[in-house]
Amino acid sequence: MPAAHDEFGAWVEPHLPALARLAARLAPDGERDDVVQAALERAWRKRSSFDPARGTPLTWLLAITADQARRARRRDRPRAIFASSPPARSIDDRLDLEAAVARLPERQHLAVDCFYFVGLSVAETAAVMGCAEGTVKSTLSDARARLGRFLEGGSDAGRR
Repeated sequence: MPAAHDEFGAWVEPHLPALARLAARLAPDGERDDVVQAALERAWRKRSSFDPARGTPLTWLLAITADQARRARRRDRPRAIFASSPPARSIDDRLDLEAAVARLPERQHLAVDCFYFVGLSVAETAAVMGCAEGTVKSTLSDARARLGRFLEGGSDAGRR
């Protein structure tokens, strides 16, 4: 792991587009850059804990980014509770993939975002999620089934 700021910058630079894509998918609206910045700050502080035997720099940085996005969503929740009115919903919402993905449980949402939207492999997604590759495959399968129900207009109530 690089020790100096310039070395660290060069080390993370090739991964910035993937960090930005994941943050855009997971962070509250308009907080992508703040989440990436927070992830980079955390990575800088924790740089000595990077272990190449446990994963690539990309997966390590993406795991930190996912954690920072989760923190940003938690900070954003109180504001959402006090919002004046919920967003208007249309009948087309059930056909909207973005709306369907947003309805997934957090773990499935992360797996879908990493694998389909950021373009990570199953192994890289497993490293970001901190689980086994088989768990990622199972999670993606469950997410696809749930998305199918959402997009077909099913309620999915009570299913996990």
